[in-house]
Amino acid sequence: MNSFKADPLKTETPSSYPTGEMKELFEAITSINSLKEAINFFRDLLTLAEIKEFSNRWQIVKMLYRHKPYIEIAKKLNVSTATITRVAQWLNDGMGGYKAVAKRMFPVKFTG
Repeated sequence: MNSFKADPLKTETPSSYPTGEMKELFEAITSINSLKEAINFFRDLLTLAEIKEFSNRWQIVKMLYRHKPYIEIAKKLNVSTATITRVAQWLNDGMGGYKAVAKRMFPVKFTG
């Protein structure tokens, strides 16, 4: 029996990523000029539940980046440690997007 397991991060990113339509969305996002415009754009684009989910993921990134324990994150954000583990996988072994933005947003990595 083969014990090889495929890397879930690699299998979830098909070679067709990003599609042309996705690139158009990303271009639209990068054209946003202000926080107010971003708030309005994302409210039109997403449901409140989706915005909450994305916001929670970003808070998980911030807390992981600051080396907070999984249990502390789970309690504070009311999320499962499985969710935190998935976000941590993308932070540590993803395409570098979380890290690039986290470095700009949270420049001192070892703060409390």
